[in-house]
This record gives sequence, structure tokens and C-alpha cells, in this order.
Amino acid sequence: MKTALLLILLLPVIVFADTDGLTGKVMCGYQGWFRTPDDGANNGWFHYGGRKFEPGSCNIDLWPDVRELPASARVPTPFKHPDGSTAEVYSSVNRDAIALHFKWMREYNIDGVFIQRFATTTRDPRFRKPMDAVLDACRKAAQENGRCWVPMYDLSGLRPGNAAVVINDWKRLVEDFQLTDATKNPALLRHRGKPLVALWGLGFSDRAPMLDDWKELVRFFKNDAAPGGCTVMLGVPTYWRTLKNDAITDPVLHGVIASADVVSPWTVGRHNNLKDAASYAAKTVSADLAWCREKKLDYLPVAYPGFSWHNLSVGRGKQASVNAIPRLGGRFFWKQCRELQRAGTEMLYVAMFDELDEGTAIFKTRSDPPTGASPFVAEPDIPNDHYLWLTGMAGKYLRDKNTTSGDDLPTRAK
Repeated sequence: MKTALLLILLLPVIVFADTDGLTGKVMCGYQGWFRTPDDGANNGWFHYGGRKFEPGSCNIDLWPDVRELPASARVPTPFKHPDGSTAEVYSSVNRDAIALHFKWMREYNIDGVFIQRFATTTRDPRFRKPMDAVLDACRKAAQENGRCWVPMYDLSGLRPGNAAVVINDWKRLVEDFQLTDATKNPALLRHRGKPLVALWGLGFSDRAPMLDDWKELVRFFKNDAAPGGCTVMLGVPTYWRTLKNDAITDPVLHGVIASADVVSPWTVGRHNNLKDAASYAAKTVSADLAWCREKKLDYLPVAYPGFSWHNLSVGRGKQASVNAIPRLGGRFFWKQCRELQRAGTEMLYVAMFDELDEGTAIFKTRSDPPTGASPFVAEPDIPNDHYLWLTGMAGKYLRDKNTTSGDDLPTRAK
């Protein structure tokens, strides 16, 4: 009897994922694009700084907190913290790093992530191979931690007439990883009874319209006999419904959106203060929801903690300010979450889990970032897990339908 009890105690704890639909869930975007010279991907300091990553040559505005990673997963850099210690980062292809991120999602009750897959780079094995490794590690870590995940194709940079790039990559993924098989990929979220696939970047005015390609992609993912049969989510401009500002003016876009199942307007950078966040939810979101209900579409709004891309902009020959949209200790993010809920939304996309380049990351970052030629955003009085906790609380309020309390940050137990 004692031996049997000991064996039971030694068995791993299995956490089952809730993969049944988006309703009531808080999902984050997961870039998974950071590389280091020694990680085997041969991409150099990809998304950290390019060819060089040193003070004055840097693309990130937040510094990741890697102290919970094993020493083998921490990568030293030429940067120094204020106390003179060597500043370390991580590679997104490192399985220990991915495992830790999904562990955090479980600990803070964040439902899962949209794993970004950049369509233009799927044609190049140098970038496709590490993206495949990230996807594989994420799907396993999600299952082990009871989280869910969704593949998201970012169509940025894809030229008209190249829908086949996405289609061919998806066919290969389905063959290699059996993505649409629920027994092989139990953590892949299923919405409306089918595997969910997201296509991001349709209808933005800063890129060439690809209406025929967008129609083809929606048709393929929804109706193709073999690798299709999916529910389709579209990432669209903030003003997709009115066809103004960041959206193309062609009304055909509405037909493309109506042919999908879920619409998710991208709002990062579109409002930069508490008043504008409230106005957007009350006016634009309410009308968006009415349009979607009429078309029988689900609506997944976006909230983000703040924005900063000073270091990245310098590398592009620009000069954006540091901390362009301040986080305000979480009040900016929380205001968006509360106002979106008041408008009647039932699900939430948080941008982003690990986005250091544009300063929207919600995972643990350092409050004592490196000093020197490259400035960083930090909130010294805020715990390093503050935004993970707030994101989890946003999910709790969403599921509890707690719409009556005020905008003050929830109280955190000590």
C-alpha cells in the first residue's frame, strides 16, 4: 500500500487545457522571434539588434527578466545593469524559455497564445526552421501546462498573388505536425467546433490590397477538403467597419470579413490615454459589435499595456520617443480591459506576451534595465510580474462578468 501511494505521489500532475472556444478567454500574442548567435538558428541577434547587439545598437525597449531560467538558457550580452552585472537575454528557440513562459501563463491563469508565423519568411529555410521549432515547443508546453494555442499567420510584406505561400506552408505543417488532429494536438484551440486559424494583416492602408488573395485564404482554410475545415479569425485595422484612417476604402473588404468567423481589430498605438480608450470602446467597439452580431461573427478586441519603440525606430533612421504611450503602472491597460467589457465583449486578445521591440510585453521584465547609450522603459515601483497578474485578473473579470466595479486596479493579495 505504501509503495502504491508513493508511486501515485510521484506521477506528474496533468493539467488539462480548456480548448473549447474563445468565449471567456484571454489570449496573448506570442512573437517567439528573438534569436541569439549561439542558439543554432544562425539568425544572429535577430530582433534584439540585428548584426550587433550592444549599447547604441539595440532594437528592444524593454529588458526581459531571465533570472528564473537555468544558466544554460541565459545569454550574456555587452550590456550592464546599474550594479555592473552582465545583462542577459534568452532565445525564443530555447525550449526552457518557452516552457517557462507557458508555466507563467498557467500560474497567472492566462488561457493561451496566438503563435505568430510570418508568411514571408516561411519560404526561407533559415527562418522557417526556427519558426517550426518554436511552434513545436509551444504546442508541447501548452499541453503540459493546460494552456491553449492558435497558429496566426502575419501577412505583413506578402505581395498580391502570393496566397499560395501561406497555403503551402499550412499544408506542410498539417503533414508534419498533424495540427488539425485533436488527438495529436489537444491544446490547439477549437472555436465553433473546429481548429482555429488566424490570419493577421488584412485591409490595412499601409500595404497593397490583396482582396482576391484574402478571399482565397479564407475559402481554403474553411472549406478545403484535406488541410482545411478550420474556423478562421481575421486581424484587421481598427477602423475596418468605417473604412477610414488605417483601413483601405474598398467595401469589398467587408465581404471578406463577413466570410470569416472571428474579427479582431488591431488597436495598438491607436489610442494613447485613458480618455481615448474609453471613447473608442463606447463608440467604435459598440458599433463594431452590432455589425458582427448581424453577420454572426465573433468579436475579439485587443488591449495592450503601453507602447515604446525608440531603440527600434533609431535603427530605422527615425526618432520615436521612449515610452511613447506610458503604462501608468497598469492603469492604461486596465482601463482598456474594463471599457471593452462594458461595451459587451466576451473575449480578449492581449498584445503581446513577449513583444520587447515595441514595448508591449506583459511577461516579466527588469525594473533595473541596462544603462548606457540605449534607453529602456522601466517601472521601478512595479513588481516584475505585474502585467501577467493584471492579464489574469482581466480574464477573471471577463468570466465573472464583473462590469459594475470602477476603473481602479484590483487589489492584489500580499
